[in-house]
Amino acid sequence: MSTLRAPNPDHQVPEGFQYFPPPLEPAEPGERRTPAEEARTLLAHSVVGTLGSLSEDGTPWASMVVFGTLADGAPVLYVSTLAEHGRNLERDQRGSLSVAAPVGDAPDPLQVGRVTLAGVWEKPTGEREEQAREAAYAAMPYGRTYAKLGDFSLWVLNVQRVRWVGGYGIMGSDDAAAYKTAEIDPTAPNAAHAIEHLNEDHADALLQIAQKLAGYPDATAATTTSIDRYGMDLSIDTPRGKAPARVGFAERATEADGLRMATVELAKRARQADA
Repeated sequence: MSTLRAPNPDHQVPEGFQYFPPPLEPAEPGERRTPAEEARTLLAHSVVGTLGSLSEDGTPWASMVVFGTLADGAPVLYVSTLAEHGRNLERDQRGSLSVAAPVGDAPDPLQVGRVTLAGVWEKPTGEREEQAREAAYAAMPYGRTYAKLGDFSLWVLNVQRVRWVGGYGIMGSDDAAAYKTAEIDPTAPNAAHAIEHLNEDHADALLQIAQKLAGYPDATAATTTSIDRYGMDLSIDTPRGKAPARVGFAERATEADGLRMATVELAKRARQADA
């Protein structure tokens, strides 16, 4: 079951403090990918993460690893017992894998999406072992060499819990069943290009979307910070300060090239609201 939450109400917030200037007009909250969808999509386009394992004395141990991914989203590792994390897994199979989206030119790395998968690592057998090997070979340039060495073992994470963070106040959790059945966003490979194109060539349309659909009629500028099959996230400049907003598409994009049509419809809707 997915859970999403706003900024922690337990923060010691001074009286009258606001995280961001609120919208001045009601706006329909745009749909978001579930934490499981976020996780599956991020892992599908990543091969580097941080493995969390437990040392002999119980101390948490973090290591950079290269991983592959099975069809059900399960991460796959080839690790050596020459490495501390390899010895840790042999002794205690509980662990986690943390994966972050590329920071790129983001002014604040903590606004970039990241996910942690927690569960139990196991050495696969039978058909799953063959599938895991192929997934590892696809991600690791020297995977076939590792397979010939006696100190390397193949591991698959049985995911039990998913924790996704998409930036300040945007986070959520999902369980193993939701993770296994979640769809990978088909538009993800085109998202970076769409963001660049919108920000460079359609600043006027983004401003109109912010003013007419996001609830910020006092917006003076808007840029796209992220986009997916369900909608886009904006960073909006106002005289009251900078605010984030989510604007949903009329229909979710189902094809890899679906972002163009979805954003054209969004701009048209904003123009109609201005008429």
